[in-house]
Amino acid sequence: MFTHTLLASALPGFIKFFAQGGFFMAVLVILSIFSLAVILQRALVIKMDRALPPDILRSVAAFKEGSSIESLQKSLSLEPSPLSRVLLSVIQHKDWPRAEILEAVQTRARHEISRLESGLVFLEITTGISPLLGLLGTLSGLVGIFGNIGAHGDPQMVANGISEALNCTIVGLGVAVPNLIAYNYFTRRVEVIAIDLESLTTDLMAKLAIGRK
Repeated sequence: MFTHTLLASALPGFIKFFAQGGFFMAVLVILSIFSLAVILQRALVIKMDRALPPDILRSVAAFKEGSSIESLQKSLSLEPSPLSRVLLSVIQHKDWPRAEILEAVQTRARHEISRLESGLVFLEITTGISPLLGLLGTLSGLVGIFGNIGAHGDPQMVANGISEALNCTIVGLGVAVPNLIAYNYFTRRVEVIAIDLESLTTDLMAKLAIGRK
């Protein structure tokens, strides 16, 4: 009973906190919702075991120089992933000159990395503009407050108005901080995946004796 009473008393204040922010607060709330959706979606996509499946890693490690590539090619085809698509590009172009193979594989790898990075630019932009939107909301509120000082000279009302205007700054920073953390985390993870892709590709090309014929 006490818990329900506490929630009931807190909810109106919570809603009031956002309602007092006006237009800029509404924009920040929308940005926070989209940011959360992007973070959750990227968290599912940019996973080491999805980009670099353990089964594929074992298949590549087990493949020996001079072995038949049919079984490896079948394993890669059965488990689609950035790694399998890049390695399949190596196998499909194995009879080309080494320079042309490298160019084809690099193009494929850039495409896969671009897919992994999809959506991160939104987090980067949101990180930059959220504090600015919060500041704009605060300044907009302060302009209205100081414009009405003559009509309402009550210091308590002015103090309350300033406190309410600062809500936008608080929310703007609250949106930017987790976005910045998520952006840096995902960017670093994509970099690690790119390094592993390059290493595994080079290893497979060496086992296929590409460039040594």
